[in-house]
Amino acid sequence: MVEVAEQRASPVASTRIAAELAERILAGRLKPGARIKQDEIAEEFSASRIPVREALRILESRGLVVLKSNAGAWVSQMSPRDLSMSYRIRERIEPLLLLDSLPRLVEADLEEMRGLQAEIESTTDVDRFLVLDRQFHWVSYRGHRSPELASMIERLWDTTHSYRREFTRLASRTGAWVITAEHKLLVEAVSNRDAETAESILETHIRRTRLELLHHPELFDATAH
Repeated sequence: MVEVAEQRASPVASTRIAAELAERILAGRLKPGARIKQDEIAEEFSASRIPVREALRILESRGLVVLKSNAGAWVSQMSPRDLSMSYRIRERIEPLLLLDSLPRLVEADLEEMRGLQAEIESTTDVDRFLVLDRQFHWVSYRGHRSPELASMIERLWDTTHSYRREFTRLASRTGAWVITAEHKLLVEAVSNRDAETAESILETHIRRTRLELLHHPELFDATAH
């Protein structure tokens, strides 16, 4: 009866565990390449191994964890080639989401983007910037009617998050002004309903991050556990 109860409770428990582990990965407390020990997670959450395994499968579907048969689970880790491919995909498909969203954005959305940009400019905290930057871009996608495309892009954001954190640390030393300039140009293009310019700015914005990251291969070692 206990085992049956655990299995019935596992969807709730596994979702809770997955959400907590995802937060740790995205916050940088679990680094790329870190081993995730199922027994330790089960003990921490006072759960059986059943919901822990289900939680890890959820994270695997999001690209945050790699499961190896008879070997365990690790936080996903990217090579420079992996990251380059992820960003190249974003360069091509993310502007499509913006273009789909653009006709349905309203003035309140634009004001929210401007407010978020003002907060971005006032912070020097990397983790705070990452939260604000993500909110800024996803407000611009708020009007989309393409859930499958949005889900694909969100997965790419998640899987590259650790490397974006390293890029942000680098950018804060070498030229955060470029991010500010690109964001302001994007807001202006969206405000003017200039789809072609908005598409070009966003593609350039994503490409610049990719090229900057690939100029610093040591950052891939820096993210490893």
